[in-house]
Amino acid sequence: MRPALLVPLVLFVAPAAWPAERLVERAPTTLVEAGQPVTLEVVLYVPDGAGPFPTLIFHHGSTGRGDDPSLFPRTFESPAMAQLFNAQGWLVVFPQRRGRGASDGLYDEGFEPHRSGYSCAPAISLAGLARAKQDLDEVLAYLERRGGADAARVLVGGVSRGGILSMAYAAEHPSRFVGVLNFVGGWIGEGCGTGEAINTSTFVAAARFRGPTLWLYGENDPFYSLKHSRKNFRAFRDAGGNGEFVSYSLGEGVNGHAVLGHPDLWRERVLAFVAKLRRAEEAASRATGTSCCSGAATERRSSPPGLF
Repeated sequence: MRPALLVPLVLFVAPAAWPAERLVERAPTTLVEAGQPVTLEVVLYVPDGAGPFPTLIFHHGSTGRGDDPSLFPRTFESPAMAQLFNAQGWLVVFPQRRGRGASDGLYDEGFEPHRSGYSCAPAISLAGLARAKQDLDEVLAYLERRGGADAARVLVGGVSRGGILSMAYAAEHPSRFVGVLNFVGGWIGEGCGTGEAINTSTFVAAARFRGPTLWLYGENDPFYSLKHSRKNFRAFRDAGGNGEFVSYSLGEGVNGHAVLGHPDLWRERVLAFVAKLRRAEEAASRATGTSCCSGAATERRSSPPGLF
């Protein structure tokens, strides 16, 4: 029996209208494949009001075992997440990496030879993680050109592969983000037997990001058990990382990897995390005599170097 690697990403349809504007845009990149320029699909939920807005960039996960190409073109977004953050005045961005959704290029985040599915080999799997980070570079560059995002208030997050990817990317660019939201994050399922070499090592390296992180996981996750995920969290904390781990029960027999699809469970915890970020920003602004969060005619704090 083939080992379970990753579950399919949670897919959502667009909700009934709320006061946000939903945009689907194509982000030009510096990437070229097969001699052709690559563009990435980016879904944005824009709140009411005038920007620049604090911004959540939320990344998708995998497609199960990677052995069903029919899943690759499905665009990922979480309207529940978008609505929650839009209500707080945040811009929400759902990028689609190469070969996913309507993005150009080859989906190639660590496959076996002949693309029969995701590889359990650490060297191949982690090369796929490195490739995904290149796409994140391009998304940030696009947001810089596009405008509308407040460079000093960017939160990054994701689900499953998107969660651990966000942690890893923030560690390499620690001045760019105010925090990380990690929903059931992991790069390869425990069924591979290489989870420690891939997942744990990546989370340990992610401890270089010293900002706040929120880890949200579910009981009965067949791909990342709570035992495995708590071990990753302890290793992250032991390496100096700053985070909070929360677990949820979705009910008897319910797949715990589907936490993102149950906003009633995590909504208040995420709002509390955002409020914590805001309090920290306000305290820093008071200390420097600048304005962090209003339209008052006072000096705004400068953006972190190299983001936007």
